[in-house]
Amino acid sequence: MISSVTSANAFSSPEANTLYQQACSAEYQHDYNTVVAKVKQALTLTGDDVTLYTKLAGAYTELGQYDEALTVYKKVATLKPDDAFIYISIGSLYESKNEYKNALEAYQKALSIFPDYKYNYLNIANAQIQLKDYKSAIDSYNKFLSVYTQHVEARESLASAYLASNQPDKAVVEYETLYNANPTDFKDYVNYGIALFESAKYEKSAEILEKAITLDSDNTSARVALAQDYVELDKNDLALAQYNEIFKLNPDMNEIRFDYANLLADMGKTSDAINEYNKYLQFFPNNAAAYKNLAVVYKKNGDLDNAILNYEKAVSKNPSDIDIKKDLAQCYHLKKDYANAIKYYDEVLLVKKDDYNVKYNKAIALHAMKNYSQAVVIYEALLKEKSNDGVKNNLNAALLSEGQEALTLKNYNGAISYFNDAIKYGTTDSYAYYGLAKSYRALKNNDKAADNYEKAISMSPEKSLYSNEYAEFIAETNPSYNAGGATTGTIQSVNITTDGTSNDSNNVEKRKGFITTGDSDYNSKNYDAAITNYKEALNINPSDSETLLKIGNAYKLKNDTGNAISFYKKAVFVSPNYADGWFNLGLVYASTNNVAGAKQSFYRAINIKPSYAYAYYALAMAYEKENNKKEALRNYKLFLNYNKDEAAAKPVREKVKALEK
Repeated sequence: MISSVTSANAFSSPEANTLYQQACSAEYQHDYNTVVAKVKQALTLTGDDVTLYTKLAGAYTELGQYDEALTVYKKVATLKPDDAFIYISIGSLYESKNEYKNALEAYQKALSIFPDYKYNYLNIANAQIQLKDYKSAIDSYNKFLSVYTQHVEARESLASAYLASNQPDKAVVEYETLYNANPTDFKDYVNYGIALFESAKYEKSAEILEKAITLDSDNTSARVALAQDYVELDKNDLALAQYNEIFKLNPDMNEIRFDYANLLADMGKTSDAINEYNKYLQFFPNNAAAYKNLAVVYKKNGDLDNAILNYEKAVSKNPSDIDIKKDLAQCYHLKKDYANAIKYYDEVLLVKKDDYNVKYNKAIALHAMKNYSQAVVIYEALLKEKSNDGVKNNLNAALLSEGQEALTLKNYNGAISYFNDAIKYGTTDSYAYYGLAKSYRALKNNDKAADNYEKAISMSPEKSLYSNEYAEFIAETNPSYNAGGATTGTIQSVNITTDGTSNDSNNVEKRKGFITTGDSDYNSKNYDAAITNYKEALNINPSDSETLLKIGNAYKLKNDTGNAISFYKKAVFVSPNYADGWFNLGLVYASTNNVAGAKQSFYRAINIKPSYAYAYYALAMAYEKENNKKEALRNYKLFLNYNKDEAAAKPVREKVKALEK
């Protein structure tokens, strides 16, 4: 600009006026050096003169001598302090020097002098946007546009300010206004597309950015934004094509390699992704997110060592990122490095003390380290927060492991506590009852031992360990009868050959003969003779459970319950899965009013043979003796379910009807 004063002045001397006219003529011819020389000569004649100083400042401005121009304009401002346009000229010079703060102060001074000059809001807004004071710039642009509504550059700048201040929706409105007003001359497709992208209008954004690339295929900014659009639209192949074009145009755009690597990782191109992450980190080695994402790729590939290495780097760059520490803990957990896993779980819990999953994972790590007591505390706390079958199962497993350890250390009361806690939490593992049985047995609490052996066997009838040990327990707690008929404190040991008989074929025949004779005596109700012959057979093969049962039956029919019980026990000892042996033992117990013993024996028979109808019948009768109608009724109905004898079923149906009244 040359001057803010355009009117001609009459100077105090003709010489000064002549020099001024010569300066104006030189200005018309763009000879600004002559303008400067003539004005300076005139000033020596006139002294301070606003018109001459203004002309001089304008000439300096055109010559690019901004400091000289500023000095002169400041002189003018002292001579004419109420001239707003002098301050606008000063502001413009400061803008030319990129001194936007000083420019803004000058424009605001002009506004205070001449507030009705609305065009000055454009000057103010332009300075504010350069100072990144987007909020103030937006306000100033809007004030300007309220008067000059068709001003394209101001609206473009307002849209840019909205975009820069994270108000993409408002930026979109401004860009749409510009585009709709003059689509032919619209040029700012890139920023329009970016504003649409940031407003999550991906389809429209892609459409606009595609136009931008059509107009300028070398515009990498448009291609980068379009690639991001395609990613959001799940058009990964198109996004990949854009990145490939970008790197053809500019191989050194390393700042976008992070997003490029993320795309490759999402597409399953893990080797390429790793390569791009590493290239990116060469230029941006402090980016924690890049190390984190690289670690994620290694983790997906099963390379836990490199995953951990990069997670550790990510943590070192950003120690406050809890998610990185959580991922790192999980990697250590997968490597079974439980100590380091717990270290990072604890760091996460310092910040997110209520993170349910982290607490759960920490408990699992403690559990794996056999630190059962701490794991149990966490499992129990988690169950108080909400019901979770996985937590409950792990809690029970930890309690059972604690119980097992206590058993090994002969801490039987402790073991009982752990096993009972597992049962309280609903364990379905029969070992809890087996552990209780062993603990109570060691403490000589035989009733509870027997009860828990039975429960363990009923839950896992296939586990012969339980049955065998229970048989030993019965033998231990109930003196048996030896082969010669004397009462002893234990069941005599028997030697079993591979086929269950003596190796002497003559003895085999003899044994069969004794059994056949014994059976004949038994059927003739000559029980003493039968017993004698059966025992002769036992002398040849003491482990024959069927013969032991026959002796027990003979003693039972003789009303010799003591010997009957002894031989029945011996039968189930040598054959723990002998259902008839358990059933007959139960019948003898019932005849002696040993209801608990009877029930245990009938349950054992049922566990071995679930379809044993008469065992249910006998069990029902035992419960009826205890006046437990519910269990009696249940077992009578089970008898009816398995029974095939209609004659036997009829009286039981009557019992059921009576109990249901």
